[in-house]
Amino acid sequence: MPELPEVETYRRFLEEVMLHQSIAALEVKDAHVLATDEDTLRRALVGHTVTGTSRLGKNCFLLLSSGQVLVLHFGMTGDVGAYRDEPDAPRFTRVAFHLGSGLRVAFVDPRKFGRIRLAEGVAQYQQAKKLGPDALDVTAGQLQHKLAKRKTFLKPLLLDQSITAGLGNWIVDEVLFQARIHPERLAHTLTTAEFNDLHDAIQLVLRTAIGHEATYRDFPASFLIHAREWDDSATPGTDQHQFCPRHATTKIEKTYVGGRATYTCPRCQPAG
Repeated sequence: MPELPEVETYRRFLEEVMLHQSIAALEVKDAHVLATDEDTLRRALVGHTVTGTSRLGKNCFLLLSSGQVLVLHFGMTGDVGAYRDEPDAPRFTRVAFHLGSGLRVAFVDPRKFGRIRLAEGVAQYQQAKKLGPDALDVTAGQLQHKLAKRKTFLKPLLLDQSITAGLGNWIVDEVLFQARIHPERLAHTLTTAEFNDLHDAIQLVLRTAIGHEATYRDFPASFLIHAREWDDSATPGTDQHQFCPRHATTKIEKTYVGGRATYTCPRCQPAG
């Protein structure tokens, strides 16, 4: 699933190819991904210019000269691409925006869980979807205010998009590893210092991922994600383990917290 770092990479790409470009035509190849009807979208887009881009969590926004915004949510497998001639259209292109320059921008989605919709503005969309502040913008104080009284496991709370928008499963595992906090710590037991560590870890993980354009194999060796990737590629039924990047003899543990696969180092992240 495209997470915040991927969506930020998509946003930067869209800004590069679409900013100040007029939309000459809307080509819908599969209306399944439309959350706003095709005719309404066409009236809102064709003849208008993209004046800016924005992102909130996993949602990408194209700001239009009409004052409205186009919201792109990428679901499980969404992506974007650009091409000029139909034979070069990426496979699984569901919608194409034809620009005045002659370039076409593709909304690509093999599994069709992504959605394209209109909104009156970013703030209005955020309120309607009950999204918290973007994970790159949230402060340590905001995290503490929202979580300090919650007698609930920390990991599911960090995955709650109404608390902060943009943290997905692997990101939360990485954040908690970098902050040295167990995912089953009850949120109300965290100290102010630990909330500061949690905030710093969110910034570290997200900015590292964005800096590497979400190419996980290029992440620093000190990141837990290499254990996740290794585990997923291991031969089923074999007793194989990855070890903590900080402690070469400590095996990473895989459990489930809130129904989600969770990776922890028992030495770095003691329970309790």
